[in-house]
Amino acid sequence: MTARRALGACAALMVGALTLTGCGGNASADAKGGKDGGTSAKTSTAKIVISAKDGSTDASINATGVKVSDGKLTDVKMTVSGSGTAVPGAITADGTDWKPTAQLERGTKYQISATAKDASGRTAAANSIFTTVSSSNSFIGTYTPDNGTTVGVGMPVSFNFNKVISNQKAVQSHITVTSSSGQQVAGHWFGSQRLDFRPETYWKAGSKVTMKIDLDGVEGANGVFGVQKKTVTFTVGRSQVSTVDVNTQTMTVVRDGKTLKSVPISAGSPEHTTYNGQMVISEKFVQTRMNGSTVGYGGEYDIPDVPHAMRLTSSGTFIHGNYWYNRGNPPFGQQGTSHGCVGLADVQGAQGDTSAKWFYDNSLVGDVVVVKNSPDKTVSPDNGLNGWNMSWSAWTAGSTV
Repeated sequence: MTARRALGACAALMVGALTLTGCGGNASADAKGGKDGGTSAKTSTAKIVISAKDGSTDASINATGVKVSDGKLTDVKMTVSGSGTAVPGAITADGTDWKPTAQLERGTKYQISATAKDASGRTAAANSIFTTVSSSNSFIGTYTPDNGTTVGVGMPVSFNFNKVISNQKAVQSHITVTSSSGQQVAGHWFGSQRLDFRPETYWKAGSKVTMKIDLDGVEGANGVFGVQKKTVTFTVGRSQVSTVDVNTQTMTVVRDGKTLKSVPISAGSPEHTTYNGQMVISEKFVQTRMNGSTVGYGGEYDIPDVPHAMRLTSSGTFIHGNYWYNRGNPPFGQQGTSHGCVGLADVQGAQGDTSAKWFYDNSLVGDVVVVKNSPDKTVSPDNGLNGWNMSWSAWTAGSTV
């Protein structure tokens, strides 16, 4: 593991422990008067440490603070250099620690001045002027799912990093994902900027999943450091897996092992087939625009208000409502007519008692939709949140930890 030396741990900056001596005296520990009448004042035993070293340019936006040993902090002032804007912070009840009350800004110059007293009331002081790590020298990971959400059993934990990660082992080892179910969870790298985590089989319904991100100061690439430090938890809801059979143009919705409903659908046409495989709902939209030119179909369609749309792949596969079908010859349960999506009967405006609305209302992000018997290939594991289409041995082979 490679962690940034200047962040996370306290750099030993002990500035200005005040030493007062009389003329002709010395800094002896007992501070007795000398024969020549001089005196020596004992140095304060309070030792102040500011975690951001004076003059550093890569200070942490999370862990920067002040600590004292053998004494108590009496005053800490932190400001933005230049403007003098105060940075709020608080000294702990025992007087040994001070931290800002909010995360610092990246690439910003700050100043900290701190004083403390030891048990005898003697004063010590320390100062530091430093700059936090810049955007160009740091990376962040955008992750899903969000804290506090409830998701379906197929929802992986997925990180997308905004910089190329060359030190993948260091980064992965500072992200841990655990489940109250006790399931083993493993990571898998898709290229150099995406890291997903999942168990061997779907999450157990009702389990709690905890993700600990401890990337602050971790060197993800040469001179590029992480800045995130937080804990995220989410809940796995009921188990729902829906299976689309292209041969019969139907979808069977199974919840907690029991069939809820069989729904007629219209999958992809012979010219534009639907992927096979396990696909996870990653987004839900009551209405959204679908433009064929954004997914390689030119001007074949541009529908501004597709109802009850739920994303299955990043390349543009959705399961959604269809209100523009031929009323004289409805395709649902009969034939595939879409450009690769899975369509259900619906009405314009996303209102009304329709199959599409029922499925939308009964689905969670993270629910699984399985497509079988399509003439198309199996969806790629990295096309959406679809790593379930990879064997467990292949999945764990893509881990660096």
